[in-house]
Amino acid sequence: MKRVGIVALNTFREAVRDRVLYNLLFFALVMMAASIIAGQISIGIEQTVIATLGLSAISLIGLLIAIFIGVGLVSKEMDKRTLYALLAKPVRRWEFLLGKFGGLILTLAVNTAAMGVGLFLALIYVKPTLERGDGTVFVAVYFIWLKLALVVALALLFSCFTTPLLAILFTAGIYIVGLYVQELRDLPVAVMSPAMTAFTKWLSYLLPNFENFNIMAQAAHSRPVAGAFIAQNTLYAAVYCTIVLTAAILVFSRRNLK
Repeated sequence: MKRVGIVALNTFREAVRDRVLYNLLFFALVMMAASIIAGQISIGIEQTVIATLGLSAISLIGLLIAIFIGVGLVSKEMDKRTLYALLAKPVRRWEFLLGKFGGLILTLAVNTAAMGVGLFLALIYVKPTLERGDGTVFVAVYFIWLKLALVVALALLFSCFTTPLLAILFTAGIYIVGLYVQELRDLPVAVMSPAMTAFTKWLSYLLPNFENFNIMAQAAHSRPVAGAFIAQNTLYAAVYCTIVLTAAILVFSRRNLK
């Protein structure tokens, strides 16, 4: 695991050199402007506007980082020929993949945490008196990070066996479909054949349920989230990431790099 940690740390440093953290400055400026505007034109709903805008921005910025950088974790190393030199050393392929995954997850953790603090400061600006439920914002940011971890794992998997463009399309497609998993489960059975019903049911449990991580409404209205739900989402993300990363390791270990 020491080699995995070294690869993860180098990946984090590379992400910083790629100016990933510049989005923090942009986000901070947007939050400050939104806070001022919301305080002037939104009477009584300042917190709702700021929380919704802030969480949407964190999710969108993180999603772009997770998809585009996640897909490039393997393909960039192959294009630069640095992967061959790295694997020539005592670094196994699974250690390389896990290190890349851990490095980008660390990058996203720093980004989401910093932006979460910025969002909380913006909420304090429009609402000086805090309530117990205001901490739900940090739970929402944590759930966004869990969601992004799933996206990174999927991007890494697709990048192991296809081109970067297709990997981006596949990852984005699964993310979009994963937002409507519950709708797949609630399709009217009466108007579908038994085979189609079984297929949609199977597909709804196979795809990642990204809607589970969306608690924007609770955060906007300062409604607390049950600890059991937090533990459930954490376990779900950990298990799903483990399955996807295992598949990525199996694919990458059999890939001909010559």
